[in-house]
Amino acid sequence: MLFNSFTFVIFFLITYSLYLVFRKNLKLQNILILISSYIFYGFWDWRFLFLIALSTIIDFSIGQRLENTNDRKKRKQLLSVSIIANLSILGFFKYFNFFTHSFTQLLHIFGFNPDPITLNIILPVGISFYTFQTMSYTIDVYRKKLKATDKLLNFAVFVSFFPQLVAGPIERAINLLPQVAKKRVINKEMISAGVFLILWGFFKKVVIADNTAVITNSIFNNYSSFHDIDLLIGVLAFTFQIYGDFSGYSDIARGISKLMGFELMVNFRLPYFAINPSDFWNRWHISLSSWLRDYLYFPLGGNRNGMYKTYRNLFLTMLLGGLWHGAAWTFVIWGIYHGIILISYRLVEHKNLKSYSQNSRTSSAIMILIMFILTIFGWLIFRAESAEQIWYFISNFSFNFTSKSSDLLYSLLFFITPLVIVQIFQHIKKDLLVILKMPDYLIAFFYAFLLIWITVYGTRESTEFIYFQF
Repeated sequence: MLFNSFTFVIFFLITYSLYLVFRKNLKLQNILILISSYIFYGFWDWRFLFLIALSTIIDFSIGQRLENTNDRKKRKQLLSVSIIANLSILGFFKYFNFFTHSFTQLLHIFGFNPDPITLNIILPVGISFYTFQTMSYTIDVYRKKLKATDKLLNFAVFVSFFPQLVAGPIERAINLLPQVAKKRVINKEMISAGVFLILWGFFKKVVIADNTAVITNSIFNNYSSFHDIDLLIGVLAFTFQIYGDFSGYSDIARGISKLMGFELMVNFRLPYFAINPSDFWNRWHISLSSWLRDYLYFPLGGNRNGMYKTYRNLFLTMLLGGLWHGAAWTFVIWGIYHGIILISYRLVEHKNLKSYSQNSRTSSAIMILIMFILTIFGWLIFRAESAEQIWYFISNFSFNFTSKSSDLLYSLLFFITPLVIVQIFQHIKKDLLVILKMPDYLIAFFYAFLLIWITVYGTRESTEFIYFQF
């Protein structure tokens, strides 16, 4: 079920109406959320509901046992069971064909010709998101940062909460589980912020992402027919497509949650205004980057054991972060690329660069521009379907215009200009909800603008969000 579909609108109106009816009974509200979440997920493929249920039961049971034992060896064994079980499920459904195909290709290089082992494995929507969410719970209980819940219903709601189930944010139990366990209060400010986030998220998705996707797909899917600056326009279109698509989903998820009295973490904080790679990952897909930091980078040693081990840890974290995004070598290359630029900035003492960037608006703008260019190149790697396609874009690019350039550029600028203007305003004010602090007549004008553009320029077909495939 897609947020940007009539089916979801009906689904949410029914769910929300019942949710308000049950507002005096927390248990009934949680039962409703759980049933609604399973219906929501089951619309893709009901057969995979058992995977969510399995992950829920495994980690709930292990959390209980961790809470009831102080034996260090036993606690490590229990944590290992949780991690192995979760990663085995994720690895089988997401990476089995990728690794068997890659291994077969490697054997071909050495002259062996084995029959490839392939299975018709369907990738369950959102499996990477809810797997990381349940793993963080058992790890935090193991670390004694969180007490294990003894209520299976509450834990099941935490795992399957439908607004963020299939594309995040990847919530931590320490944040979401207490909200599930206590009565929610819905106030005027939450409703106001929720409405803004839902409208703004829909605008990002159906106006910006879906329209720039037309440009992206026309160039990437027929790339040999394009050259010169048209290739850059294609990459720029994807730069705004993926941001509008993914941050739009996160905004809608947060907005829906606010209407229900829940506070989800901010997943995007103006990432294209980053001044260096570390800053970028503090702004882009924050729930994943902070997860990788806390549950991978720090356990590897972080920056505690000298410069070279710090670089190793950064590189491994970004490599695995790239692989998390999908079973393809282009994602691995993308992860390696971001690892390299993270290390490169460290090598030239990015703290000094950060200090330099704060000396003036001009120097800050230069640093933002440099990081934006590096990010754009990363999106080329991310969107490309092969190394050959990446090389074609690099080797055939120039700043020369072609007969197609004016129309492509006009279309791109037309759709992204409202986003850029609003985000510059948010950046200057350092407030993602600054729109809500304007006079009422300006807020009404802004909402009218969004609704008109969604109506006139919003795509009529319900297209999947990009991150559903991850």
